[in-house]
Amino acid sequence: MFKTQTLRAGLKIVCLAVSLTFACNSTAWAQQAAEPGNLKYIDPSIGNVGQLLEPTRPTVQLPNQMMRMFPIRKDYIDDQISSFPLIILSHRLGQAFSVKPSAGRVSDSSFSARMAYDHDLEVLRPWEYSTYLVDEDISVKYAPGKKAGIFQFDFPENADKHILLSTYNDGPAEWRAISGNEITGIETYHGDIKVYVYAVLSEHAEFGTLTGDKAVNTTEVTGNNARAWLSFPRSTSRTIGFKYAVSLVSAAQAKKNYLNELANAGLNDLQASGQDAWQKVIGQIQVSGGTDAQKRTFYSALYRCYERPVDILEDGQYYSGYDKKTHKSNRPFYVDDWMWDTYLAHHPLRTILNPVQEEDILNSYVNMFGQSGWMPTFPVLFGDHACMNGFHSAVVFTDALNKGLRRFDVDKAYQGLLKNATQATMLPWRNGPKGPLEDFYYSKGYFPALHPGEKETNLMVDEFEKRQAVAVTLGHSYDDWALAQYATKIGRSNDAIKFGSRALNYKNLWNTNERMFMPKDDKGQWIAIDPKFDGGPGGRDYYDENNGWTYMWQVQHDIPGLIGLMGGHEKFEERLDQLFREDLGRSKQDLQVKFPDFTGIVGQYSMGNEPSFHIPYLYNYTKSPWKTQKRIRMLLDVWFKDNIFGIPGDEDGGGMTAFVVFSSTGFYPVTPGVPAYTIGSPVFEQVTINLQNGKQFKVTAKNYSVKNKYIQSATLNGAVLDTPFFRHTDIMGGGELTFVMGPKPNKSWGLKK
Repeated sequence: MFKTQTLRAGLKIVCLAVSLTFACNSTAWAQQAAEPGNLKYIDPSIGNVGQLLEPTRPTVQLPNQMMRMFPIRKDYIDDQISSFPLIILSHRLGQAFSVKPSAGRVSDSSFSARMAYDHDLEVLRPWEYSTYLVDEDISVKYAPGKKAGIFQFDFPENADKHILLSTYNDGPAEWRAISGNEITGIETYHGDIKVYVYAVLSEHAEFGTLTGDKAVNTTEVTGNNARAWLSFPRSTSRTIGFKYAVSLVSAAQAKKNYLNELANAGLNDLQASGQDAWQKVIGQIQVSGGTDAQKRTFYSALYRCYERPVDILEDGQYYSGYDKKTHKSNRPFYVDDWMWDTYLAHHPLRTILNPVQEEDILNSYVNMFGQSGWMPTFPVLFGDHACMNGFHSAVVFTDALNKGLRRFDVDKAYQGLLKNATQATMLPWRNGPKGPLEDFYYSKGYFPALHPGEKETNLMVDEFEKRQAVAVTLGHSYDDWALAQYATKIGRSNDAIKFGSRALNYKNLWNTNERMFMPKDDKGQWIAIDPKFDGGPGGRDYYDENNGWTYMWQVQHDIPGLIGLMGGHEKFEERLDQLFREDLGRSKQDLQVKFPDFTGIVGQYSMGNEPSFHIPYLYNYTKSPWKTQKRIRMLLDVWFKDNIFGIPGDEDGGGMTAFVVFSSTGFYPVTPGVPAYTIGSPVFEQVTINLQNGKQFKVTAKNYSVKNKYIQSATLNGAVLDTPFFRHTDIMGGGELTFVMGPKPNKSWGLKK
């Protein structure tokens, strides 16, 4: 059962599980409770303390828009803020233009000083932010637009009033005073990307910089780490407004973005329009039943699914990091998508909720291929980020194509996917042309590994990320399967045969004695390792961030083939059971020093990392679908709480929380690329999805309760459903999936495959 104790953003709530009464900051709770619809359940602070690695950040933005902001601090426990960025440029990959208020004398240390704040006086909502800086006695408010934002600083009475400006990135930068209340800035991001800002102050200010520790009035500050201050007379208003817009195109466009969004808008206007924008997307899914804690977890997860990717189109043009040029366009251009994380659940969720947007995203990636010569796999602002492994863009495009999405250049997309599959390096964390290891893979059907202690001779291999030989073989088998499906769809039969054959390469690393996927050397000999622990940090010599027990199941595209390798359905089910019960074989401390991504542990199962998402649903391919229902409810209950620790691993900007949205609703896409879903155990009494085509799809759980987690029977649009699978068209055509729930498993339900 979900615990109902939660640390709230901007307030503390202690919820008693039986009475569901609240002892809380009455003003903050009343404000949040008055928010329309489901918005009151969103808590950006959920997961703000990471299990071991990165916490989630309380991002304030409009859905999928590039203007993102959160206070720069270590995590939620940290009671000091370093600064406020005017824009987060890329998820965990940087920001631009630091701003911070100061009520004291400006000195060199002022720019680096951290600001203490009070957690209970902080308000975190997707469309607004406010906090109180205790030592400075300054209140800070913020609201985002699409390419613009507004800060408001409330200073103490009769105090000095300063706003300190600096930058985050090495490289040329400048701040310039145009007039007493207008400033501009330029910051260089990732070596050569210029970011421009235009800002208007509500009061006239003196503009200056520091020479040593001496304040000097000037109108321009240039150089690396350019720093400037804005100083306001004590006689001016205590409240200073800082309205600004950002551009990746030009300084003139930054000012135009300002005029487009802020010429007639204030802080309250942005907050109101932001709330409306979030109500539109969050209100697309309505739930009833369940606890308030479950609703907070669910809707906060849904909010996370709209952080990325972001649209950087500015007034009919955008700057592309893929060819370093500005392009005209009448469609959005999306960046900041980590497909190793998002192809599993995030992209499939969007094909249901917003297929038009998914088409725009895929159109962006086709344009990136045209601009750079490669289909992206980790498309961020500065280009395709060489990160993780695999060409999972093939899966994303195939999933969309097989679900009827066509509003992108289908043939050109195929050209890019084909080029990746035949000419690109397969090495983790590397981009560019193939080398001898790829030629070996094409010839022998697996990526060769090194023996423990054997020296790496291939200079292309990343020193830390290694070869990840088993993970690479398994991932590319899935990608090649997807490419074969795509080729079949567009009539490229010879390619379909070729890549359909390569999709079976995973079998070349199945070790019958170990009963899992193990590494081979370039002579075809097995490499003897402990698959639970060997392979260096994160197991990267052979696997990636997880061990062999996780990668045992990485054959989503050919589950019948995997069942065959394991000796049939009974052996497959026994192996699944063993996964959730298998001992670590060492202390948690030893394991997590070496595998920090291996979190949310149940036996050898890791809920905290993306490759594990589909595994609990594999019981639906056995004679015990009820075990999927049992596992999913337990995993959601244990690892996804509505508090600051409520995400078991790196959330990856929607990569993980899309799993929560799907699983709480009651189904999941085990094999993206196949337009079908498999059933779990719904968390709510009813979930209604309002589709863009005007239809509704409902999931109803009769006799729902916390204990009644097992499906007794099911119908789809009134017809008996005795299989734990249904089609994408069943959703998009509208209808109702109805379950009758009970406290004990019906072991005969769902056996028809």
